[in-house]
Amino acid sequence: MVFTLYTPQTANKALPEVRRMFAGIVAQKNRVVVLQQELQNIADSGGDFERFMKKKQEMNAALTSLYKAMETLEATGVMIKSVDEGLLDFPSRRFDEEVWLCWKAGEDEIKFWHGKDEGFMGRKPLETTGIIEP
Repeated sequence: MVFTLYTPQTANKALPEVRRMFAGIVAQKNRVVVLQQELQNIADSGGDFERFMKKKQEMNAALTSLYKAMETLEATGVMIKSVDEGLLDFPSRRFDEEVWLCWKAGEDEIKFWHGKDEGFMGRKPLETTGIIEP
């Protein structure tokens, strides 16, 4: 993995591909949830071992795909903060401080940032960032 510091401009340029990758992660996560429920239903209904094991193997493969997709996205330098809430952070720098550029699913572009130790609730508008080119 190559470490990347993003500016608002480079983060917004990367955003279409990041959003595509993240949408795939969400879809894979939803598939895992469905498979977990199907597996639980088989167990609850007293299904036979063969049916249970086939479904378990299907779920294991789906989990492996999910984790690989997450690893691939994070290899770009983007941090997945929450799949469920659709939160991604891009590492950046504000003056001499390391910060996160913050994106939430549904937003068209990177519009906010927050400190390393702050979360989503600490988001601030980019207009007054002082975020500079690395």
